[in-house]
Amino acid sequence: MILNGPGISYTEPDIGAEFVPPLPEHPREKIVKLCEHCTNRLLHRDELLGYEYWSFAEAATDEQADVLLKMKMRRPYTLAEMVKLTGMPEAEIEKMLDDMSYTGLLEYNWENPTRTKQWVLPMLVPGSAEFLNMRVGQLDEHPVFAKFFEQASKGPLSKATPMVPPGGAGIGMHVIPVEQAIDAASTSVPIEHIEHWLDKYDGKYAASTCSCRASRKVLGEGCGDDPHDWCIAVGDMADYVVETDRGHYITREEVYDILRAAEDNGFVHQITNIDGENKIFAICNCNVNVCYALRTSQLFNTPNLSRSAYVAHTQADKCVACGRCVEVCPAGAVKLGQKLCSKTTGKVPEYPRQELPDTVKWGPEKWSPNYRNDNRVETHEAGTAPCKTACPAHIAVQGYLKLAAQGRYGEALALIKRENPLPAVCGRICNRRCEDACTRGRVDAAIAIDEVKKFIAQRDLDAATRYIPPVVTPTRAGGFDQKVAIIGAGPAGLSCAFYLAEKGYKPVVFEKMPRPGGMLTYGIPSFKLEKDVIEAEVEVIREMGAEFRYGVEVGRDVTLAELREQGFAAFYVAIGCQGGRLPGIDGQDAKGTWTAVDFLAKYTDQSAGAAPAMGRTVVVGGGNVAIDAARVAARTQAPEVTMLCLESAKEMPASDEEVAEAREDGVDIRCGWGPKEVLTNEAGAVRGVVFKRCTRVFGEDGRFAPEYDENDLVTIECDQVVFAIGQSIEWGNLLEGSAVELGRGQGAVADPQTYQTAEPDIFVGGDVYTGPKFAIDAIAAGHEAAVSIHRFVQHGTLTIGRNQRKYVELNKDDADLSSYDTAQREAPASKDAAAAKAAPFREYVQTLTEEQVRAETARCLGCGASVVDPNKCIGCGLCTTKCAFDAIHLTRERPECSNMVKYEKKVPSLAKYALKREIKIRFGKKK
Repeated sequence: MILNGPGISYTEPDIGAEFVPPLPEHPREKIVKLCEHCTNRLLHRDELLGYEYWSFAEAATDEQADVLLKMKMRRPYTLAEMVKLTGMPEAEIEKMLDDMSYTGLLEYNWENPTRTKQWVLPMLVPGSAEFLNMRVGQLDEHPVFAKFFEQASKGPLSKATPMVPPGGAGIGMHVIPVEQAIDAASTSVPIEHIEHWLDKYDGKYAASTCSCRASRKVLGEGCGDDPHDWCIAVGDMADYVVETDRGHYITREEVYDILRAAEDNGFVHQITNIDGENKIFAICNCNVNVCYALRTSQLFNTPNLSRSAYVAHTQADKCVACGRCVEVCPAGAVKLGQKLCSKTTGKVPEYPRQELPDTVKWGPEKWSPNYRNDNRVETHEAGTAPCKTACPAHIAVQGYLKLAAQGRYGEALALIKRENPLPAVCGRICNRRCEDACTRGRVDAAIAIDEVKKFIAQRDLDAATRYIPPVVTPTRAGGFDQKVAIIGAGPAGLSCAFYLAEKGYKPVVFEKMPRPGGMLTYGIPSFKLEKDVIEAEVEVIREMGAEFRYGVEVGRDVTLAELREQGFAAFYVAIGCQGGRLPGIDGQDAKGTWTAVDFLAKYTDQSAGAAPAMGRTVVVGGGNVAIDAARVAARTQAPEVTMLCLESAKEMPASDEEVAEAREDGVDIRCGWGPKEVLTNEAGAVRGVVFKRCTRVFGEDGRFAPEYDENDLVTIECDQVVFAIGQSIEWGNLLEGSAVELGRGQGAVADPQTYQTAEPDIFVGGDVYTGPKFAIDAIAAGHEAAVSIHRFVQHGTLTIGRNQRKYVELNKDDADLSSYDTAQREAPASKDAAAAKAAPFREYVQTLTEEQVRAETARCLGCGASVVDPNKCIGCGLCTTKCAFDAIHLTRERPECSNMVKYEKKVPSLAKYALKREIKIRFGKKK
């Protein structure tokens, strides 16, 4: 069977085909025979494949091939036996054997009663294909080896996979659960425990390069992992990898360090499974995005090939849909669902299960060639908790509410920071889309989610209690040394810096202003967001390893070209929309006119009495920025503050809460008016503004297209005018000489998933890409950019295997909420009027008390829950390591999966299971 030839990609993209030249007109005869001799294909052994031919041709001389042809596969030969077999002098054949071992065509061990060294011609996979890929320098010199491994680990299995019985039948690798997930299981057997294998090979361990990671990286599909030191060779194999420069010896404690780091990163433990009962030669720590062993079960949708004896199950009453198990599940077996009953059925929805080949015919139409992306889809189509879905950063709201309810505030803060590094900031200024979507709002009022977050995040304002995440890096070197420049210290840039630092980088943040925060600092009044809150959260990022360089404008003080010369490998441009817009009317440049951006930058942080006395102020605009400008003017004792906007009261973009607060500050808000002209006095200063009636803001297509009644005018006398009608991007010379393209509104054009621009090493995010939006949108963008930049500088794919961020909201209209009693929403206290007046630019809204937090978190309905598909679960146990609520566990339901069969006995095992399966298909019950 050849699918998608000539590279034989088996429905996957034919990566690495460029490394495989056409077969020569007269191929080397002995190499052709070697291909036939060494292949572990069950069918078509005489078919000459280009990647096999060229790999053996580059790896072996004709003389070496002649020796290999005399050796039986997987049969050990001592030196004396090889002399007898080949007729060559002892010194000559020994050197050739050692040379071929160094290349990877042979392996060796001492597994005989006299502990005499013996050489083995290994099968292709696992075997010579790995060994050819394990030395990175050799792989770089011969990239066809990467294609060889990628295909040899897939093609031979295309027919056999549905017939593989539980346990693998001596084929490939076998998943072994994390130790802590099963150590209490009294029914487990020794081979299911990593500790058993470490005891068996006690003192004989070596860390070696992961051949899958190395191969995929050469083929352009690396996932950003450093390939070195993730695989643990044991026993005689440890000596082999050390002596052939493929690894180095490690202690048992170092083995534990690797295993812990693997679990932190979400890598699956697997053991070799070709030598029969109670014998392995390696423990691997596999990333499903690159692992060829896991591919055998995921691509062909045949989990029997690798699954352990265990299956994960969630306890819905404990689960809070935080999504940690979903994010880490390599097989896509766990997805977010719901636990509210349906009005229609009276039950919690039932979720579909993956079809298996046990009882049905199986072929390419059943395969999953896009498994690396499909497995990263987080939510069932029926939906999950609306709060997590609605949040642009998809914070685990339900999870941190539950942790707060239990008084586990430090853990709650850590969970929030999985998706939001600025929780104290967002607790004060977020636009609360999570609350707008909250299911509780159908009962009485939405949970005060942001107020609870603000309470939790207060810990970040104190150095003694702040949460600094540990570095979880996919390299055994402790971190990455590639230099990344982040341009702009606003929310997008800070978020990117945070997540790069968490990954093990030391990003450098360039900020042209003297303080970090961007518009958080220079655009939001201090009575809403104190500047020390921003500084405290930036300090966390600095402690994580980010460097901040203030007063440096890239494009003026240093250029991108100069930064590249300094070794910077990638750039994240997140300079925001730091310019204001003017309406294009007469008098707009008069003395006393401002853009809101400039006005707020000057007056957002004024202590009582510090600002110059303001005259009568008119603010033009209807959004939250206009509200901020109007409230700043009011709090600096302007005798009159009038805010006028085009929109009706219902259409105003400013939130109802913001409008109410502005009115409390004395702002007069008038809707339905647009500016016509600024009037000036003899000195050229503002004396008033003429407005015209706006009769329509949006056209039939929903686009902004205002229409006016030029005969309906009103003049408002004033001393200054603030235009809050939009923001602009001030690029300066930043992009000079780059290929970055600009689009609508002079925003940077970039890929919507990866944020990569036409200049490959430049990524963008936040307002400079989307136009003016909210801080949480920029934070989400910064997180995704960090994922892309990490993969880019590690020469990996930017798209394959990344979390899809496809969250779906459950159907609230169908949710049965009849059993819930109403409960009043808790509200934070505010300073009394006298205190607020005495310090008008200090924060006046206080934080919920601990008692209020307990009462408020108790109102959460707990809409969402994780759901495991047992047919897809491979029993790795990683989900159990991430759950903070003891809501997911492994149970030993498939003990037959722990049967280990020797490779040479695979055919009887396959045949027996194939017959049993065929009987089920023909005569069994249809499921």
